[in-house]
Amino acid sequence: MSHVDQTSESNSEHTSVETAECQSDVVTDHNHKLYIETVGCQMNMLDSELVVADLRKRGYELTQNVKEAETILFNTCSVREHAEHKIYSSLGRLRYGARKNPKKVIGVMGCMAQKDQKLIFQKAPQVDFVVGTGQLAQVSSLIDKARVNHSQNIRSRELAVGLGRKDGKLAEITNSFQSYDPLRDPEMRPSPYQAFVRIMIGCDKFCSYCVVPSTRGPEQSRSPREILSEVKVLADQGVKEVTLLGQTVNSYKHTQDGKLFRLSDLLYLIHDVEGISRIKFVTSYPKDMTTDLLEAIRDLPKATRYLHVPLQHGCNDVLKVMKRGYTVEDYREMMQRVNEILPGCSVSSDFIVGHPGETEESHQLSLESIREFRFKNSFIFKYSERPGTKAAERFKDEIPDAVKKRRNNEMLDVQNQISEEDNAEFIGKQVEVLVEGPSKSAQKAIEESLAEQLVGRSNCDRIVVFDGNPRLAGSLATVEIFDVTPTTLIGGIVTKEFQHNPGSSLPILQ
Repeated sequence: MSHVDQTSESNSEHTSVETAECQSDVVTDHNHKLYIETVGCQMNMLDSELVVADLRKRGYELTQNVKEAETILFNTCSVREHAEHKIYSSLGRLRYGARKNPKKVIGVMGCMAQKDQKLIFQKAPQVDFVVGTGQLAQVSSLIDKARVNHSQNIRSRELAVGLGRKDGKLAEITNSFQSYDPLRDPEMRPSPYQAFVRIMIGCDKFCSYCVVPSTRGPEQSRSPREILSEVKVLADQGVKEVTLLGQTVNSYKHTQDGKLFRLSDLLYLIHDVEGISRIKFVTSYPKDMTTDLLEAIRDLPKATRYLHVPLQHGCNDVLKVMKRGYTVEDYREMMQRVNEILPGCSVSSDFIVGHPGETEESHQLSLESIREFRFKNSFIFKYSERPGTKAAERFKDEIPDAVKKRRNNEMLDVQNQISEEDNAEFIGKQVEVLVEGPSKSAQKAIEESLAEQLVGRSNCDRIVVFDGNPRLAGSLATVEIFDVTPTTLIGGIVTKEFQHNPGSSLPILQ
């Protein structure tokens, strides 16, 4: 059960507490225009897709123009301070519009909503409701209630959030975070042929710098039966590639009909769904990268040869301060198994620079780890103190921002060099690409505009751009690579005659 706190303001103020079942059950049968702004990870992108899907069923029309929207939603992130500042800035720009048009309904949902709660109302009084990550099913009813209150000249303040990690027994806290997985909305996806599938919510790792265990609650895995059913629905909608999502996705465990399912079992379960061509999963935790999972990827043709497994730092002392639960030696052992079982598999990582306790020597160890493990790419972030985390409680953020920026740039330089060197190995070879559609950003990357330029990804998740007919979108194509950048393979479509020529010296790579 979620905690819902309601404060309504008219000529007089009153406060009451009610449960989800007491929410307004007004049915929306109008054509209100809806604007939604999403920041953060793939989980947030999926949450937005699902909320929009529910609202569109209720007659809402999605718009990209915030000024013409009658309902405005912000799906927020708290992992980095910059993401929060962006949302508060967007809310600030809406103050005048909200005064000018008091019928506008404004809601904040997601991780920042769960973390800041009533603070959002204080900083942005025009906000009507704040909804945590485990209460997304209540968004539509909260919009309805706010619209009714507006019609009566009442300003509502609705708060629907999960319990804090210390606010009750584990079962109570867990129950206050519910996975939200209604029917899907294809128009909200990265492409019509790719979709996210949530297989678990929450996190129990408690890294010192991270707010996710608080903002998304305890770890919970969805049932394999529900996941399989959802994948089949997506396949019927034309999806070719599914990406399984979890905060630590390879920690997945669920007992169904007396059998314990791990992620490897789940891959086998959904592998034969007709219409699905590729299966990916993110984000993985190093200590949970089991051999059975790697062997499942090896044995299942639809499982992509790509793993996102954040190392976060190359120094054991910093990893200990981060409470990551493993050492660089543990990560090296994992990488050895990956390379032995899945030769040619690409691995990407996350890194934090400027974490409390990071010295110049430990920073150099992170640079060395990139050189050793040769990540396909790395997402590199400057440490920012997050209220409520152990790092914020125990350590001062003493490293100057200028030092963080320099270290960030040094790490980017090393990673870009590695990426370009490894990408160059693909020149003159062929890769199988799932075509996503016309390319825009890739045109800038190669500094020239090609009339029918398409973009897709190889089986090891490398971005590939090439000339082709837009009707290829959603299909698998073979592309010969003739140039590269640190982030992109550049090539041309291989004709079927050449592709199947037994005398061809160009192998098709993963």
